[in-house]
Amino acid sequence: MDEQKPFPVFPMHFRGILLLAGMYTIAWSAFFKWFGPNLVGWLAMGNSDLIELSSAYYGTFGILVGIIIFVSAFYPVSWVYLIIAGIAGKVILAIWFSLGFLPDIGWNKRSGFHLIVNELVWLIPLILIFLRALQVKNYLENKE
Repeated sequence: MDEQKPFPVFPMHFRGILLLAGMYTIAWSAFFKWFGPNLVGWLAMGNSDLIELSSAYYGTFGILVGIIIFVSAFYPVSWVYLIIAGIAGKVILAIWFSLGFLPDIGWNKRSGFHLIVNELVWLIPLILIFLRALQVKNYLENKE
């Protein structure tokens, strides 16, 4: 007797999480792009010597990553590669912040919040969503 595996479901709230992660990334990256010196000063707990740290490229890259994550929510099963590109982008943003800003800003509650909450915590739901989308995609490809 041929036993079928149950159809893996891609829940709608996963799309909502992708939309939210994309908008959240775009918003924080826009702060870095257009309010960079003020934001870096705030992250540095008021150290005014850090005004020359350039954050425009970081912000621009973050906006692109956010758009990729946001767009991936429209067809997450078909556009699995966009989800993995968003995950890779979040990892790159975390490394960039760690190597490009943290040595000058220093580790404090604000810089820690940005690195942990804005970059690293989002990796958990993004990876889970990617794995589910990949599971559904593989099921659909093997079904045909």
